Amino acid sequence: MTTRVDFYQLSRDPVDVTVAKLARKVLQAGERLLVVTADEAQRSHLSKVLWEQGGAAFLANGMAGAPHETRQPILLSEGCAAPNDARMALMADGRWREEALGFDRVLLLFDATQRDAAAELWRRFAKDETVDNRINKQDENGAWREGA
Repeated sequence: MTTRVDFYQLSRDPVDVTVAKLARKVLQAGERLLVVTADEAQRSHLSKVLWEQGGAAFLANGMAGAPHETRQPILLSEGCAAPNDARMALMADGRWREEALGFDRVLLLFDATQRDAAAELWRRFAKDETVDNRINKQDENGAWREGA
């Protein structure tokens, strides 16, 4: 099995805006998503941002360990277990977890302070035939494009 790992360097938009944009695309593709961050306050904030997307455009979500976690299209968690059967995971805190290689696709968000660790991980994955790694860059209009 090959895992696709998409690297997203945050340069223009903050984590919460980027998570909302990517989560919307995941749901539009008919997939479920696991959003992972070790920071409980960040999980709560991301949940609020997803719910407040405006009108019928809200992004339904829940917390791992809460009632109905298996039914959530977007599940926020501190770990990589996906009781909602998500095949896609988003690492919102920029920290890689080896368990993420069990997903079909992983979105790794990282900022300038995490760039060296992300570059090291990129080089490791470039040598691994079971990982399809890609870099995504944000243009001046805020759209994400796969880049070199």
